[in-house]
Amino acid sequence: MEAFIPRVVFIQKAALQYPLGNKLMKEFNNRGIDVSLYEKRVPTTPGRSFKDSFLCAKRTMVVLVRTRREFQTCKPSAHYQLPLVSGCPGHCEYCYLNTNLGKNPFVKVYVNIDEVLEQAKEYINLRKPEVTVFEGSATSDPVAVESWTGSLQKTIAFIATQDSARFRFATKYGQIQNLLTLEHKGKTEVRFSINSGHVVRKFEAGTPPLESRLKAAREISLAGYPLGFLIGPIIRFPGWRGEYTDLLNLARTQIPEGIPVSFELITHRFTTRAKKIIEEVYPDTEVPLDEEGRRFKYGQFGYGKYVYEKELMEEMEEFFRTAIKTLFPEGKILYFV
Repeated sequence: MEAFIPRVVFIQKAALQYPLGNKLMKEFNNRGIDVSLYEKRVPTTPGRSFKDSFLCAKRTMVVLVRTRREFQTCKPSAHYQLPLVSGCPGHCEYCYLNTNLGKNPFVKVYVNIDEVLEQAKEYINLRKPEVTVFEGSATSDPVAVESWTGSLQKTIAFIATQDSARFRFATKYGQIQNLLTLEHKGKTEVRFSINSGHVVRKFEAGTPPLESRLKAAREISLAGYPLGFLIGPIIRFPGWRGEYTDLLNLARTQIPEGIPVSFELITHRFTTRAKKIIEEVYPDTEVPLDEEGRRFKYGQFGYGKYVYEKELMEEMEEFFRTAIKTLFPEGKILYFV
């Protein structure tokens, strides 16, 4: 699958003061993509239904200057989010970004990456001599737009120069060729978001197939990057054990023996707001959104979510820990939630 090509682009006028903003303006014009300039607020079309606005925003790129200096925390995967991109062009029906981004989940790219990295350096210096870990995909899939922005390349090169910093990001996309020859010094971990064939086929429209992700994971591992797999959301459905066993077996065939692999295991959960949005945008969805049989739990950002019952969670955790230990003896499970 080719990298994301927006149908419409909005460029903040202030972004044209930065080299990346001018570069993108020229590239979009050369490709005949509809470009409009704006000053403070991205224009929207009044009268559109929630569903139409949502789906249109998924095909819209916004190029802007990030003015907020503070970074949000990012437990349990890192100390801070590193804001390079926001939003994702994929149509994963279960996505937690449905809670965060609301009606207009634009794909936003920031042109002032040098300033963002300077702020990251301040956080690094404040925490020295402890190592500071940054997460690059907390609200986005940065690989989906990397061919436009080059932000990951710049960030990986920057982190390689910092003794007390590490960087990590997750992706479903396979366009990682421009990352393979970078000097990363092992300080950037690349994780691939994978799931059972059942989940990928039913709920992950607009994303590359599983085989493409695993091929990219192999290339990343051979380029010396620390490698991780993010398996989530883990969904219980008839035959889930067999499907997830097949997933892990397939991953094993792609990753050379002896290469350490980290695993992040995230069971399916949803918020009341996400449920409302999912059912409005994808009215025929089969994502399991029934509160019955779930327990309510508060998350780190203060809002509650519905998660599987404790006994079911324990059963799934035991399955994954046993299967991963068998197939990936050199692997490490970072967390199961």
